[in-house]
Amino acid sequence: MRLLLLPLTFVALVAPLIDAYQTPLSLDTTSLTLVDALSADPDYTSLLRLLQRARLIPTLNRLNGSTLFAPTNDAIAKHRLWDAYLDAEHDLADNIQEQLRQQLFYHLLNYSLPAFEEDKIIVLKTLYYPHSPTEHPTPQPPPSPPWMPVPNGTLGHEPQRLRLAAHGQDAFVGANAFGKGGAGVVKGRVDAGNGILLGIDDVLEPPSRLADVISSMSSISYWNKIMTPEISTLLNSTDELTVFLPRDDAWDSLDKLERLYLESEYATDDLLRILNMHAVVQDGVKWSDVFEPAINLTTLDGSTLEVVTAPEKTMVGSAQLVHPDIYAANGVAHIVDGLLIPPNALQITPEKYLLALNCTKFISLLHSVNLTSLVNDTAAEYTILAPQDDVITIFGDDDNLPEPGSEDLKNMLRYHFLPGRWTPKKLKNGMLLETALEETGLDGGRQVLSVEVDDDALAGKEKDRSIRFGGAKVLGDHIWTNNTLVYFISRPVTPPTDALATALPSLDLSSFLAAVFSTSLADVLKATPRTSILVPHNSAFKRLGALVSAHLLANNAASKADLEQIVLHHTLDSVQYTNSLQTGAQHTFSTLQGSDVDLLRGENGSLSVRPSGGWPDMQAALYPKDTLTRTGVVHELSDLLFPRTVHLTLGKLMKAAQGSTMNTLISKAGMEWVLTGTAPPEGSPWADKGATWTLLCPTDDAFKSVNLTERYANVEDLQQTVAQHLILMPSASFDVDNRPLKLDDDPTYSTLRTSESEYGDITFRQQGDGESTGYVVGIKGARECGKPDSARVMAWGRATGSTGGGVIQIDRLLEPCEPSWFWKFGAPIAVGVFGVIAISCFFLGVRWVWQRDVTEATYEPVGGFGRSDDEEDV
Repeated sequence: MRLLLLPLTFVALVAPLIDAYQTPLSLDTTSLTLVDALSADPDYTSLLRLLQRARLIPTLNRLNGSTLFAPTNDAIAKHRLWDAYLDAEHDLADNIQEQLRQQLFYHLLNYSLPAFEEDKIIVLKTLYYPHSPTEHPTPQPPPSPPWMPVPNGTLGHEPQRLRLAAHGQDAFVGANAFGKGGAGVVKGRVDAGNGILLGIDDVLEPPSRLADVISSMSSISYWNKIMTPEISTLLNSTDELTVFLPRDDAWDSLDKLERLYLESEYATDDLLRILNMHAVVQDGVKWSDVFEPAINLTTLDGSTLEVVTAPEKTMVGSAQLVHPDIYAANGVAHIVDGLLIPPNALQITPEKYLLALNCTKFISLLHSVNLTSLVNDTAAEYTILAPQDDVITIFGDDDNLPEPGSEDLKNMLRYHFLPGRWTPKKLKNGMLLETALEETGLDGGRQVLSVEVDDDALAGKEKDRSIRFGGAKVLGDHIWTNNTLVYFISRPVTPPTDALATALPSLDLSSFLAAVFSTSLADVLKATPRTSILVPHNSAFKRLGALVSAHLLANNAASKADLEQIVLHHTLDSVQYTNSLQTGAQHTFSTLQGSDVDLLRGENGSLSVRPSGGWPDMQAALYPKDTLTRTGVVHELSDLLFPRTVHLTLGKLMKAAQGSTMNTLISKAGMEWVLTGTAPPEGSPWADKGATWTLLCPTDDAFKSVNLTERYANVEDLQQTVAQHLILMPSASFDVDNRPLKLDDDPTYSTLRTSESEYGDITFRQQGDGESTGYVVGIKGARECGKPDSARVMAWGRATGSTGGGVIQIDRLLEPCEPSWFWKFGAPIAVGVFGVIAISCFFLGVRWVWQRDVTEATYEPVGGFGRSDDEEDV
């Protein structure tokens, strides 16, 4: 049965007899002791046995003026450890009971109870000095009895404290700072000769280490949530430690992302810093009674905490003390309502946010190439494109990431950082943003990254906009971290590779790329810094004409030289992105070939490029694509560009047309000027004919049935043959397909032979339509000659130069037409003879008819022609 506490007035009567503070240990010389009082009361038999087991009977007998809070038998029966000691079957070795001894000391005061007012809380100093054993206890007894407490330990030279709270007629021992909890005093005061005995209904549990004490406190649950094992170890292993712990609502002053970072597994270092800003180890434990009226404390972080006590409240820095003196075995904890973090003392960097937001692999890669400065500089303004762990895991499984620690990986990671803060409102479709990647291929300039924005999104709704950086889609919302903006992307973005590798996947550009690889310029285009390559579509080679393409792609020195000049003419020696091409002031751009190209801007916004050479109407539509490369950019063209240094002569085109035999005919005819594109020599029959021709070039197969030996022996015949195949160029005869002549609508053209023969003209005729369209060429009126008079057009090629001309490949030799004597004279004579005979026959016939009418017999009526009918009837 529980007993009432003795009136507090009685306690007050005996209070002047004792010191209010700890007094030196004094030995009892009287005959009546606390042990006698315990022995006389059957409620303390269990306690007495535990004191005997802990070898503390001599200690109690030697104390003088002490106070013992004595747990009753019922109280001890509820305590697992103490009850276990009672049930031990055999006596334990002396030093094994150290924990029991220490707990018993926690129930002892080395003085009698001091006076205290009703409804007040007084702090008592026990004989329990918590300490960290330097070695495992041994079974050897202490050097000399009695076993007295040693005033030294984890609280310095101070013993552990205990509160006594009085509420009306009830008193509680071991209450908290607000007088709550504790063991109730249930047996009245017994004055023994060497001390006071008070019975309590529970065993007083000595405080644990700090981390253990605060782990169950609901008011600091957030601190317990973010506390790491390292912090717990520090809290438990540091002696004489004073900590000021922020309660839960104090953390609301931090940004949401800062708290998310602190909750991650990567915040240990910063949490330790926060602890050090709130912890003091300075000249003993700082219980609240040392705060009055004011005190300056130095934290483990080196900052100064000013503690000021006023009647209404106690301020610790800018925070108010709301729960003082939470006792622990190695110190004390105080709860405050705010964070004690000096301004700018805790820098939450982008790296810390990224770690908290599941970008640990990305951060690890940055560490592997020493790029942590990009995510630890809180002053720098960056936009970071961050792939989260699951993205990198999938991407890395395909061996798409460069080797760890490599320069390629370093460049790739730099490509994820954009100087400046590019919010979704600033982004526009087609933008090119500079990155932190300083590319050697750009002479140290910054590589750019393309931006794609879905313009169909509703205006003003940023979260509905679809954004892609370098093809990588933005996932979720962006976040701010100090001066840094972070987008989470669907895959890592890779820096551009060399120009040829970049263009290679585009099948529509394969012809030009194949042409480049057939030259010695591949490495030049890959390595030359700051270039813009204009790559023509495959159809450009078809529009040139098969003979021009065949010449450029032929495996001979002249063709390679021309092709290399053309390739270099497609390479600007500067980086020109779409924006500069569309809106820039520059209209002429130099090329690696040495000559310039001109940019033409149409009123409708179209762009075209005009080369320095080729033919007068030569130009190509420009399609700006901003295909980024390591050295610049690639754009696309509709047609090839010819520099002025490339001369497509009839001789080159004839070689491409497999016309070596025709070439020999021309040379043996003394007409080499046809091949070189120069004017006929003075004094020759053709001196006034000009220098521009289109040659009908039979293939070598067309001469299989021709007796070339006989033909070569007759120069005049050779000249007539060549003349029959040389078409005088009319003005404005080129057409849209880059053909040397217009072939549609059955045109007729004069040849070099026209002035000498009425059979010198040739005519073209279209056959079929659509993709099967073909052309036939023949000598006009040549059927009278009885020789092959027509050939099929196989291909063509246009020569360069201001006047044009070119070569048309045909499958048959057009023999010059010279009609025989019969066709020249026989036919007219035959016609004349036939005409005379016909006329003679006509007149003879007329005469015969006439004569027949005159000589034929006639008859007269009886009576003559004048006889009437009446007369005949008479």
